[in-house]
Amino acid sequence: QVQLQESGGGSVQAGGSLRLSCAGFGASDGTSCMGWFRQAPGQEREGVSGINRWNGVSYADSVIGRFTISRDKAKNTLYLQMNNLKPEDTAVYYCAAGVEQLQCAGALRRRDTYNYWGQGTQVTVSA
Repeated sequence: QVQLQESGGGSVQAGGSLRLSCAGFGASDGTSCMGWFRQAPGQEREGVSGINRWNGVSYADSVIGRFTISRDKAKNTLYLQMNNLKPEDTAVYYCAAGVEQLQCAGALRRRDTYNYWGQGTQVTVSA
């Protein structure tokens, strides 16, 4: 069983930065990929970025050049550095972990790639 705990959310003005962290507990060292998703009010949860054990990464078009995903395997921690934040980035951000190698090899921003989810952390960007 894998448990995930996000932190680092908050409120910033447009153009500001935040770094989200996701600490993994339990059997998190057995995961094949980890990712970040977000969900704004009234919208579906969307994949923001993902990284797999072969260091493959994927980003949503809307965050390319602004967000960077990274992983510290020794600390079992996933990060999302978010720069030049925009009001449309406002959402609850969720960390997720996947265990299936075949799925994690390619579909890093699909919800069904992931088996475990954190509780989410709120990011609010004001204009």
